[in-house]
Amino acid sequence: MTRTRNINDPLVSVVLPTYKRPDNLRNAVKSVHNQTYDRIELIVVDDHSPTPARDTLDSFTHSDTNVEIIRHNENRGANEARNTGIRESNGEYIAFLDDDDDWDPVKIEKQVEAFREAGPEVGVVYTGSKYVYDDYERTVVFSLEGQVTEQILRGRSLGEFTTIMVRRDVIRAAGLPDTDFPSWQDRDWLLRLSCHCEFKPVSEPLTTRRRVTEDSRISDNFEEKRDISYPLFVEKHRELAAEYGWRCERAFMAATTESLGQEALKNGYYSDARKYLLKSLRYQPLDRSRLVYSAVACGGKPTYVAAHTIVRLLHRCRTNTIHK
Repeated sequence: MTRTRNINDPLVSVVLPTYKRPDNLRNAVKSVHNQTYDRIELIVVDDHSPTPARDTLDSFTHSDTNVEIIRHNENRGANEARNTGIRESNGEYIAFLDDDDDWDPVKIEKQVEAFREAGPEVGVVYTGSKYVYDDYERTVVFSLEGQVTEQILRGRSLGEFTTIMVRRDVIRAAGLPDTDFPSWQDRDWLLRLSCHCEFKPVSEPLTTRRRVTEDSRISDNFEEKRDISYPLFVEKHRELAAEYGWRCERAFMAATTESLGQEALKNGYYSDARKYLLKSLRYQPLDRSRLVYSAVACGGKPTYVAAHTIVRLLHRCRTNTIHK
């Protein structure tokens, strides 16, 4: 590994929340340790794991990485852990890594270089991702840049916490991630950040996100999304969408409601899936994606299982990168 070394390089703080995943944590920390960029401080926030993160990482050698481990005295959730890390950080830029993900060695270097090449209006640089499931992989890269608020409101995707690097002064302006959200925290925060700066992508899959296939997970906390995250997200941002015109407001409601409907479908809440996917169609009745999802939901479990099997087979056969 060759590291870039320059005392004038900006310090990058990496915030890594962790809970109950010691083996994954070691892999995530190793990917930070292997970065080609030199000026990194790593802040591991242990959200009261049964095995303390300090014990998990005790055998690691971090000769070139400044590591701080902070332990919560009770489990507070991932967003509280991220906020703890942000408050304790010192870097000009702050990057985020979930404990079940890892990075390409050049990720931080390429994001810092993107900031250098951009103007002062850019406050967020984000990368593409490789998603590794049990039986297939999927690569997604993004192209959305500049003023992206309206596009996010309309449902355009920008990845998750693990892909982004944020300039500190933009966090001061936008505020910390909202701990009232039990889910969709990244969606809410990216939207708020976009109101204070421009975004720039690094169109390469520099983040690896490891996921199980949907049929092998027990639940994705759908009821919390339905009862808390969805109404809170609409309450916070529908007025902003309306400022971009009635078409944007309808697109915002359609995209947000479709997202909830898809979550219901994946978690076996077929009645809710039909309700929210058909509701999304009322906002945008000619959208082909929503028509397909609504048709699948109306067929219930047999239709979903068949459609999901076909999609998985297609993912196994296709190796091309998805561009968004």
